[in-house]
Formats: sequence, structure tokens, C-alpha cells
Amino acid sequence: MPTIPAWIQRKRVTIPISVILLSMVALVLSQAKEQSLWMQGSAAAKSDGTLPQQPVCPTPANPDPLLGARTRKPGRWVGTTPMAKNSPIVVMAGHADSQGMDSAGTPGFAVGVKKQAPMDARMRDELYWNLKVQAAVVRLGKARALKISAYNPPALTIRNDNHPKTNWSQARVRSAKGDYILEIHFDAYSPYGFGSGLIPAINRPLNTIDESLGKAFGRFPRLFRGGLGGPRRGIGILEIGMLEPPLEQKLRNPNTQRQTIDCLALRVVDALEKGVNQSPDEGGNGPQGSDPQTNPADG
Repeated sequence: MPTIPAWIQRKRVTIPISVILLSMVALVLSQAKEQSLWMQGSAAAKSDGTLPQQPVCPTPANPDPLLGARTRKPGRWVGTTPMAKNSPIVVMAGHADSQGMDSAGTPGFAVGVKKQAPMDARMRDELYWNLKVQAAVVRLGKARALKISAYNPPALTIRNDNHPKTNWSQARVRSAKGDYILEIHFDAYSPYGFGSGLIPAINRPLNTIDESLGKAFGRFPRLFRGGLGGPRRGIGILEIGMLEPPLEQKLRNPNTQRQTIDCLALRVVDALEKGVNQSPDEGGNGPQGSDPQTNPADG
């Protein structure tokens, strides 16, 4: 076998080593780039999850440019029981288990008067928007480190009020454990609706979360319509506003829908956060009326 010249031997040896070295350098650089991109992606995901960009929202007022008018039948209750910062808050969507029933919720002005198509044929428009705001409240509440969660029944129609999976049944059990139960609603359009406001729970003392929500949205009488089924089971019913223009138009318009939902949710989350972090006499507007007691007539 002929002897291979030394320069060829060196070349045969040197070239593979060079290729290997170059390949290793390229691999290291590639891995470093991938690691950098992964870290950037993780940081972005963390930022999106914990520090969401807040939309520009209207300044609260009365009447409110976002919510509309507060309830025309105000209550005079005051919530004074302190709530711990780690108090569990459960957010429900009103009428989530009563579709196809008399208590299905309002169809809204667009459907009820203008005869437009509903947002989702399976449900009244009120529930559609209740669910959207509920999801946004939980998302933004978690970003504020609130101990907040959502509950949704397994079916849109549960005819037995005492079924263990209805909002009412879940609220009764969870409220007894000390959870704060908030149910999102939109009130009927004029002239049937009353406006924005909180109908607080009846089965427990009123607390600083009730007070904070009352300052932010308004107060219905505690025994509104003689005492509703939800509040008797521990639910605070939050009427966001009447489902009519201009609020309903902003919700239905694809260009303003996301911002409107987030602004509504931020109003709720701000009130929840103040309710667990402040005493009832710190900040905010004073309660409507001067009587701190609740009674069946005007509580």
C-alpha cells in the first residue's frame, strides 16, 4: 500500500478537526441563541401573566361614563367587618345555570328591542357578558395577587335549585366556609332596570369588600325585592350596569369590546383589592344616605 504523503495526512486530520471545532462553535452559539430566546419568551410570558398592560379607562363618576347611572333605588347599609388580605373570593356569572328558564337573565336592548341576533344562541346576552367579565375579573385579580377563583356550573340549565352544582348551592357551602361570593350581572334595560350597584349577601354581616364595591358601583337595598334567593345563600349580586346603549354598544363593537370588558373588570378588581386592604372608612366616596343600619324598608 503506497505511503500517504504527510501533507495529505495532516490535511485529512486537520480538516475533520477544523470541521468539528467549527461545528461545535456553531452548536454552542446556536444553543446560546435558543437559550436567550427562551429566556426572553419566558420573561415576556411572566410579564403577560403578572403585569398585564392596563387599558385607558374612563374616570369613575355619577352618572358614570362607563357604567351609566347608579341604581335609582339606593340602600343605606354600611359594611364594617374587616376582611383578611388572603380571603378567598369566588366569582360567579349570574344566570349561568338557568338558561331556557324564567330566570335566564335579560336579553339586553339590542336583542329585546332592536331584534338583533344574540351573541350566543345558547344563552341570553346577559349571561354572555357575565361570563366575559367574570373571566376578566379572575384573570386581573390573580395578577393583583388576590386569592380569587371562578365557579361555573356544569350545564347551562339546571332546573333543580337545590342541585349541588348550581350557583346557589355552591354559594351556600362556600359562604359558610368564609369565602366571599360575588356574582356578576347586568341589569335590564330601561325602563325595567335600576342601574349599577351591589345587592349584598343577607346570611352574614356586611364586610369591607361589600363596602368597597358599594362605593365603586352603588348600593341596592340589602333586602331588595324582599330578599333575593342569591343573597340569602351568601351571594353578593353585582349589577355592573343596565344592558343598553351606550354600554351595550361598546360591548358589541369588536373595536371596543376587549377594552370595555377589561375596564369593567378593573373597576371590580380595584374594589376587591381595596376591600381586603383597607378599613371601611379609608378613601372612596361615602355611602349613600347616613343611616348605617340595614332594615327591610330601605336597607
